[in-house]
Amino acid sequence: MTSFLTNLVAFVALISILVAVHEYGHYIVGRWSGMKVLRFSIGFGKPIWMRKGGKDQTEYCLSAIPLGGYVKFLDGREGIVEPRDVGRAFDQRPIPARIAVLLAGPAFNFIFAILVYWLLMAGGIMIVKPAVGVVEADSYADQAGLEFGDKIIRVGDVVATEWESTLVAILGEMVDDGRVPLTLAGSDGRERQTTLQVGSDKTRLTEPGVLFEGLGFVPWQPPAIIAELPENGPAANSGLAIGDRITTIAGQTIRNFEDLRIAVQPRAGEEVVIEYARKGQPGAVDVQIGERTVDDTTHGYLGVGWSSEGGGDFYQRIAYTPLESLNSAINRTWTSTVFTINMLGRMVTGDVSIKNISGPIKIAQIAGESAERGWRYFVSIMAVISISLGVLNLLPIPVLDGGQIVYQLVEGLKGSPMTERAQIIGQQAGILALLLLMSFAFYNDISGILG
Repeated sequence: MTSFLTNLVAFVALISILVAVHEYGHYIVGRWSGMKVLRFSIGFGKPIWMRKGGKDQTEYCLSAIPLGGYVKFLDGREGIVEPRDVGRAFDQRPIPARIAVLLAGPAFNFIFAILVYWLLMAGGIMIVKPAVGVVEADSYADQAGLEFGDKIIRVGDVVATEWESTLVAILGEMVDDGRVPLTLAGSDGRERQTTLQVGSDKTRLTEPGVLFEGLGFVPWQPPAIIAELPENGPAANSGLAIGDRITTIAGQTIRNFEDLRIAVQPRAGEEVVIEYARKGQPGAVDVQIGERTVDDTTHGYLGVGWSSEGGGDFYQRIAYTPLESLNSAINRTWTSTVFTINMLGRMVTGDVSIKNISGPIKIAQIAGESAERGWRYFVSIMAVISISLGVLNLLPIPVLDGGQIVYQLVEGLKGSPMTERAQIIGQQAGILALLLLMSFAFYNDISGILG
């Protein structure tokens, strides 16, 4: 469990970086388009730091409320434009230039995601192939005949190469008609077809964190069977032995080594009960979790290792040239963007649970957890949220970039700006829509905390 301080710091860092990227897009394209920038602010409210720079003496600010930011352009609708600045106000520039400025914020969010994925893929990546882990009895997966170790070859017509695209394909198939056609390869290498039938339960399964539990299987990972037991480690001193399969730690179910890591890491120095199975017979031991400090952070340490023997077929290292990794990063960003748009549309139709709308509390938890797992996890989450931010800002809601683009298009078609009354009504409708969205987000966040 991450601490409040970790969540807060990670959240502020994540939001500040993504907002800076987004607003820099507006800022730099505005300058390229000949507009005068009055202020570039990260955060809202009273500035806590400010400096002026450039020929226009633009104000660069860090403001007190780190939940957004803005770029303020000179605008003739908001006051008198000095003679020397005539033609440099936002509303005095050509409509294509205004649209370019409005598009630049979301575009920079997508570009940021591409650069992050490119960085993560540089030099190649190790992936776990999509495969089936432990299958729960009488679950949808069990009814479809899925077995431990089955490799997922295709989801519908989509070739399954790694888990992220496979999950997108599973969700895409499921929300259509409650059916997920799968092509599997068993331990003997033979391929077979089956279908996960979830029917009307499809909406519930789109709730955050419910998919695998609801389907009744987990992605394959090394089972929590002890293959290495260093001497004088907490596990060795407790009486655990090589070949034991750990089943629970402090009452928390352990299905694989990732579950084990998550259970042990925050329990440094704690005494816990570990349940295990040895040659089919259950047992339990009391273990005091050890401590290990890495980069000034203390983690729990059990002192067990797993064997890669028999698991090599589930791992693949993909080597990329710089151009290949860039192409893969672009494709990944595009796939995630299309998926996000589809899921938003499915929320409107009721096919996808609105519990997927997350607010600042949930984002802070995700940011904190990813930060504790390492910089690669953190920047990967930043890329995902950056894509979501880009898509959200393109929605045709008047207070967002997408709504402002609609205003500019209407002005271009009718040859004059929309009336002030029409704009005010649009702004009010946009604020109402955002308030409803924020209400759902906070409700989901608080519901998640309350369990």
